[in-house]
This record gives sequence, structure tokens and C-alpha cells, in this order.
Amino acid sequence: MFERAKRVEPAGVSYRIRYLEPYPFFVKESKGAQLIDLDGNVFTDYWCTHMAMILGHGHPTVLEAIKTQAENGWHSGLSHELEVKHAEAITKHVPSAEMVRYASSGTEAMLFAVRLARTFTKRSKVAKFEGNWHGAYDPLQIALKPPFDVPASGGLTEGSQQDTIVLPYNDLNGFLDQVKHEKLACVILEPVLTAAGMISAEEEFLKGLRDFCDETGALLIFDEVVIGFRLGLGGAQAYFGVKPDLTVLGKIIGGGLPIGAVCGRLDVMSHFDHTKYFGLDYAHHGGTFSGNALTLAAGLATIDVLEHSPVYEYIDRLGKQTREGLNSMFRGAGFPAQVTGLGSLFAIHTTDKGPLKDARSYVLCDHKQSRGIFTFLLDNGILILTPEMLHGCISYSHAESDITHLISTIERYVKMSGGNGR
Repeated sequence: MFERAKRVEPAGVSYRIRYLEPYPFFVKESKGAQLIDLDGNVFTDYWCTHMAMILGHGHPTVLEAIKTQAENGWHSGLSHELEVKHAEAITKHVPSAEMVRYASSGTEAMLFAVRLARTFTKRSKVAKFEGNWHGAYDPLQIALKPPFDVPASGGLTEGSQQDTIVLPYNDLNGFLDQVKHEKLACVILEPVLTAAGMISAEEEFLKGLRDFCDETGALLIFDEVVIGFRLGLGGAQAYFGVKPDLTVLGKIIGGGLPIGAVCGRLDVMSHFDHTKYFGLDYAHHGGTFSGNALTLAAGLATIDVLEHSPVYEYIDRLGKQTREGLNSMFRGAGFPAQVTGLGSLFAIHTTDKGPLKDARSYVLCDHKQSRGIFTFLLDNGILILTPEMLHGCISYSHAESDITHLISTIERYVKMSGGNGR
């Protein structure tokens, strides 16, 4: 299948992250916490569709909602009741959300959020932080991993990024020093670094950013595409007690189907309203598949389960068990690795140096060792991504025995390597 794919898809994959050496496996079936490939191999899945499948694959409540909606039509291109119900659910739970607009992906939603912030403030400059991943929008495809001054891709023009200011994460004084003479439209960040290793923002850092935005008129934007509904129905902003002006959501709110959303303050979101604002006061938003009925049916079903079942209590307990179990094992074996994360999220950093407070920790890690762990896990039926930065999550479908197996499998690798990673 990979040989066929290489003839019709660059590198034989539909997304770089899906390229797994020596070749990717092709999923035939996904159910619960498991993936089954075309050869019948079974993998325990700690990637969970890029963190989106909080309930696991094929949850019966979500599946039934999708089937029912498919019979009624999967997309009309017009308004429908589900988008109102879904937006009501978002505004009920997310502290910053007074109004909602939908998109088809997190990248697309981030594009609209930045456009909205620039429209509202009449300013152009955007502040983003090292190692924060905000999708493929050109102005934010910068400083993704060390070295931060190397372009993330071809085709990114200087013009597209000239209004982006890159700043140190978890360093409030460094941030304030760099932006003291700037007129910012917005400050964008992940409250928890995701692709950079599940590292949390410090509370004082977040509060300092909130104070700065209040004082200068810039909008504070939380990228909660991954974290939103992972740390609770209120997201990271409820978890940390810091309310942004705008929030970008995705993944979980669509029940595993394509989605993005911008939500936030009424006075800001109103600039999407073409009946109130015109010309340069109006921020254009649109999209053929925005508010897709099938997606919102799956999203509403997922939110309903999160509201009425002990999902967070369960997955947070297993997440804590994963982090503590691995850290204890690494320390006992004298293996240079440590685990970060919170809630149901975890990341393995192949270094015993620290503290790990930002994306610069990436250069401390032994990436050859990370790839060794990744390959050993894959060979033993466990999927965790990515090879160079091992991070994953727990779903409601994982069992405690899955966690025990994950820890014991990594322990086997540690013993094979001599316990010191060499």
C-alpha cells in the first residue's frame, strides 16, 4: 500500500507527521483505544487522532449521532439547528466565549482570529511565542522548534511574517522587554505547549500577559485547539483561571470530525457581523463547510458524554499514573528521561536536565534515543507520536492495564539499553 501511495502522494502520506520509518502503517479499523492495520496488527493508540478522540474511537453515543445526522443530510451549506445548539454548549462552558464562529480546521480558525484581532484593534503586529504551534497560517509558521531563526517551510515570504514578533515562553520579563515599544493587535499562545512537549505556562506568566493586554489594548488569544475540552469543559482558561479575549478551538469539539472555531468577547466577535460593520470595521469570515452538520452532531454527542460521564476523573487519573509511573521507573533505572504533562496529557523528554519550561528544552533531548523508544513501542504494538518528541494522551477507552503495559514496555527498552540510555 505504501508503494502505491508513493506514486500518488508526496512521500506516500497525506501529512508529514504520518510518515513513520521505515514505512507508515495503514489503518483499516479504529475502535476504542486500538488501531488495526491492513495486515491485522493491533496497536494501542496514544495519539488519539491528534488528541481529538477524548472518548476513544467509535464511541457508541457519537457513532449513533453521526448515523442519525447522515440520514438527515450531512451538509446543506445553510444554517441549521445543530450550529445553534453547539454554539450554546460552547458559550455555556468556555469562560471567554460569548459568541462563536465555525471553521473547518484549527489553522483556518486561527487565521480568522488574527484577522478579527487586527480589525478590532486597527493594529497589525502579532506576538507569538517560541515553540507554540498554531497551524499552517503563514504569519504564525515561525519559530516552531530550535533553531528558531530557521524558516519552518519554503514559500514563507518575509512580507507574510514581518508583523510577527517572536517571544520567549514562560519569561514575562523577556516578553515585556521586547514589546514595550510595540503596538500589538494580539498576543497568541498555547496555555500548554503541545507539540513542544506538554509544558504548562506558569500562572504568573499568563496573568502577566493578561495585565499587559488590559493595559495596552492588545487582545489575548488562547490557542486551545488541543487543550480545549482536554483539561475540562472550561478548557485551559478555566484550569488556570485566566480569561482571554478570544479562544481558538478545534479537535474535541468536533467529535473527531474536521472543525475549528473562534469564540470570545461579544464586542470583538461582533465585527464578524456584516449587518453591523462595513468596510475596514468588518472582518470577513466564511467557508463552505463551516458549521458542518455531521461534525456538529458528533461534537454535541461528545460534549454530552463529557457532561454526564466521569470522563475527566478517569482519564486524568490514568494520565497521572502514566507520568508518575514513567518518572519513577526512569529515576530508578538511572535513565536520562523525564515526563511532563497534566490531566490526560504526557510527553517523554529524553534528558535528565532541567527545568523544562519552554521549547528550548528540545535541544537538551537525545533525539536518537527518542526515536529508539518510538520504534520499540511501535514494534510492540503501541503508537505514540512523534519520534523526535514523544507525546501522547489518554482516552476514555483506555484501560488501566494499557497504562501498565505502556510503562512495562518502555522499561524493557530501558533495560535493553543498559539503563543509562547508551
